[in-house]
Amino acid sequence: MNNLQDATEKICDLKGSLVALDALVTALLASLPAPMRPALLRTFEGNAEVARTVLLHTPISEHTITAFERDVRRMAALIDA
Repeated sequence: MNNLQDATEKICDLKGSLVALDALVTALLASLPAPMRPALLRTFEGNAEVARTVLLHTPISEHTITAFERDVRRMAALIDA
């Protein structure tokens, strides 16, 4: 039971960290000048492709890959807005 409690606490900790990072990235994107966004989008798409390749060659949950793809689409839309 202790292992389950530890895992649950770690998952909750990771969720909190992820929400904080998401808030930071969203704020940074909102303050980014429009002329810089196309270059950022190209760089982000390239980095996402590298990460995608790593994820596809790693024994990882399909839930993780799905969440990654969802958030890459969301972030790309925020950059492109």
